[in-house]
Amino acid sequence: MEFGAHLPLMDFGGHPYTFDHLVEYTTTAAELGFDALSANDHLVFPAPWLDGPSALASVIGYSGSMRLATTVALPGVRGPVPLAKTLGAIDRLSGGRVMVGVGPGSSPLDYDAVGLDFDDRWARLDESVNALRSLWRAGTQPFKGRFYTTEGVELDPHPVHPEGPPIWIGSWGSDVGLRRVARLADGWLASAYNTTPALFADAWTKLCDLLPEYGKDPATFPNSVATMWCYITDNRREADRVMTERIVPLIHRPEEMLRERLPVGPAELFAEKLSEFAHAGVQHVFIWPVADEARQLELFWATVRPLLVKPS
Repeated sequence: MEFGAHLPLMDFGGHPYTFDHLVEYTTTAAELGFDALSANDHLVFPAPWLDGPSALASVIGYSGSMRLATTVALPGVRGPVPLAKTLGAIDRLSGGRVMVGVGPGSSPLDYDAVGLDFDDRWARLDESVNALRSLWRAGTQPFKGRFYTTEGVELDPHPVHPEGPPIWIGSWGSDVGLRRVARLADGWLASAYNTTPALFADAWTKLCDLLPEYGKDPATFPNSVATMWCYITDNRREADRVMTERIVPLIHRPEEMLRERLPVGPAELFAEKLSEFAHAGVQHVFIWPVADEARQLELFWATVRPLLVKPS
């Protein structure tokens, strides 16, 4: 199992939102050995949310050799042409290190903000994936769909690799979502607060059964679990405070579910949860500390990773 770190874009309380804060976090992740750095995407959210692509671009020079990922970006909200231009530039400036995770988005607020119908989000996502590939691959046929066309659009300079960045699709594990991943994606992004090791294992089995239908090899198809909000502490009172004051008010899930699914508490609890995910077939996890972010990355590396039980 490998590990990435979400940039601290969302305000769980007392967030400084400074460039120095992002640099400290990114430098810490790179020096510890995290293999990826990611940014999530919302235009409008109940809590302050720093723009993801802008934040990711701002720390390219401090990110070492880490992959730079979106987990996920919203092409239906931003539009595939603007998103392709932005992420193509980040890929070019980082030397080809971008991995593009995309999804429809779960908040109607983002769609309302740009005057789009939230009910069209899935159809827009399907078209967007094809449009992004058309825009990034020189010499390919333009994409023409109901919502988008790339006809007559040439986005120079292109990304570093001729085929463009890999495109992963976020899905919580529904049958329709998994088929979309198998049909369109280069990888699958699951959501930590929307799954469990048992649910993931079941969905991964279904996805692996679907992949050969689309000429893809289950043995080489990648997956990751993202949005794993976390906080490491041996102090039960502190863990309860972080859960009830920082996480529960902002994440629209029952408190019991969040306590079950998110690692807030001792390192041993975190390691146990990650070991269960590893046994379920998870290859990669993006963690997201909700407070004292850089220090939490250090604690994770020093106290959680050594406890992980590798799958037999």
